[in-house]
Amino acid sequence: MNNATTIPDRQLTITRTFDAPRSLVFKVWTQPEHFSRWLGPKDFTAIACHMKVQVGGMYRACIRSPEGTDHWMQGIYREIIDPERLVFTFAWEDENNRPKHETLVTVTFEEQDNKTLMTFQQAIFESTESRNAHNTGWSECFDRLATYLTEL
Repeated sequence: MNNATTIPDRQLTITRTFDAPRSLVFKVWTQPEHFSRWLGPKDFTAIACHMKVQVGGMYRACIRSPEGTDHWMQGIYREIIDPERLVFTFAWEDENNRPKHETLVTVTFEEQDNKTLMTFQQAIFESTESRNAHNTGWSECFDRLATYLTEL
C-alpha cells in the first residue's frame, strides 16, 4: 500500500434520495427476498442471499457476474435501528469461504417529504483502488435499488 494514502482516502460515502418512504427503503435492505433483487452492480445477479437481521446475526450472499464468476460476501450486523440505521461488517470471501479484508458499513435513512435520504458509508479499505471499485459497484446497486423501489 502507498504510505501516502491516508484514511480519508480509504473511506466511501454515497448519498441518494429515493422516491419511497423510509420504512420501505429500510425493508428492502433487511429482507432477503427484496435485498437480492437489487444487490450487485449492473448486469450482475444475486444467486444466494441469507440474512439473519439481528445484532450479532450474519448475512452471506453471492452475486454472479455476466461472465459467470461468483463473488461471495459476508458480514455481521452490529447495529439495527428500524427504520433509521444499519451497521454491519462487509468482507468478500476467499476460495475457502473465509472473509478477506473487512470493512464497516453504516447506512442511515432519513425521511424527507415522503422520500428517503440514504447515506451509505464504508471504511476502511485497503487501498483507494478498492474504495473506487466499491464506489462503482455500490453506485450501480443503488441505481438498481431506485428502479426496484418504483416497482413496489
